[in-house]
Amino acid sequence: MTFTHPFMANSVSTIKQEMLDAIGARTVEELFEQIPADHRLARPIDLPPALRSEAELRRHLLGLLKKNQDCESNLSFLGGGCWQHHVPAICDEIAGRSEFLTPVWGTPSSDHGRNQAWFEFTSQLGELIEMEIVSLPVYSWGCAAGHAIRMASRLNGRREVLVPRIIDPERLSVIRNYCEPEAMPSHIKVVEIGYDAATGLLDLTDLTARLSSGTAAVYIEVPNYLGVIESQGAAIADLAHKVGAEFIVGIDPISLGLLAPPATYGADIVVGTTQPLGVHMNCGGGTGGFIASRDEERYAREYPALLVSIAETTVPGEHAFGLSLLHQSSYGMRENGKDWTGNSVYLWAIANAVYMSLMGPQGFRELGELIIQQAQYAARAIAAVPGAEVIFPSGFFKEFVVRFSGRSVGEVNAALRARGIFGGHDLSPILPELGQAALYAVTEIHTKGDIDRLAEALAEILHR
Repeated sequence: MTFTHPFMANSVSTIKQEMLDAIGARTVEELFEQIPADHRLARPIDLPPALRSEAELRRHLLGLLKKNQDCESNLSFLGGGCWQHHVPAICDEIAGRSEFLTPVWGTPSSDHGRNQAWFEFTSQLGELIEMEIVSLPVYSWGCAAGHAIRMASRLNGRREVLVPRIIDPERLSVIRNYCEPEAMPSHIKVVEIGYDAATGLLDLTDLTARLSSGTAAVYIEVPNYLGVIESQGAAIADLAHKVGAEFIVGIDPISLGLLAPPATYGADIVVGTTQPLGVHMNCGGGTGGFIASRDEERYAREYPALLVSIAETTVPGEHAFGLSLLHQSSYGMRENGKDWTGNSVYLWAIANAVYMSLMGPQGFRELGELIIQQAQYAARAIAAVPGAEVIFPSGFFKEFVVRFSGRSVGEVNAALRARGIFGGHDLSPILPELGQAALYAVTEIHTKGDIDRLAEALAEILHR
């Protein structure tokens, strides 16, 4: 007997037949004929029986959720691209207002208010990174980096990008996707640059050897994936510019309360994450990435993401806010656009704007100082534990690498989890030359007591 689900109207056989008749199809299977047979499952999916009541469904989902261990109920030192920063309550309050939360494109009056809020986001972030053009956020840092590399390739017509070997593997995977397979005519070759094993900085000798007239861009990150502050930015910019390549810098904007913005050492395009700016950690959702550059037409014409501008109106003293160069984006050109920026995270731009306005320049400085002090204290406390060694102990921001002897990272992390602590990201599969090493993140949410608890737990684990 066919089961009619109470929450799914198209499970009613008569309604399903009406829909098929309306589109001229005989069966549901006809709707999927364009999918190759070897891509379709030939057997029924082994699913549990349908849950017939809302109460059953709720109980089932709560049971699944109870299996999760989150960073609210555990002490977490995870980072690597998504960090546990403090999110002021006002960020959630304003981003959750219906005028921001529910509409996408509304009336001229509501669009004006939304555009003004977006303009505040781009203006504040532009001031922080010292760039004149800032796009609305795309899905993630990796997406922003991929778009920027494609922008550089379109600017100079070249088909190769140099990226650091020390890079988030997920971000690198996204970049490779944006650079497309080798069989594609628009393929951009991704070349990895080595690093100095003693300092964690980019290997300038290797960079120099790989630069050529075919290099579209050099991409680096400050701090890099291991938390090391890349201090050679000006030298890297000079090497890139000498061969006519664009210089792209990826950043964590929280660090700019202390570190110099990339524009001061020669960056042409700046990308980065917006997640630390008032956005909670989330699993599977977009965390936000931005693209920024100088206010030059050659750059402005290559942006695939939405840009917001302010302009005078016909009424003296009155200003309006609107989207700029919309026609060149995928929203305006659809399938003919240079890049597709769907699944963007424009609501996070509201939260980001609230966060930046709340912090101000002095707040960013104080936050940066607190983070770096806490991270340095944590590194010293862990380094004092026999069997634990901090690699690259100087010149890092909020993340650092810990190498263990006598225990694998997996063993250490399992023992930490049993104590209600999430340890660092296991680096051994992606950087095996570092040994049994893990990436630890310390932010403003960590107290001295939290760090001491971690150090004591590691001492117990490594000496049991």
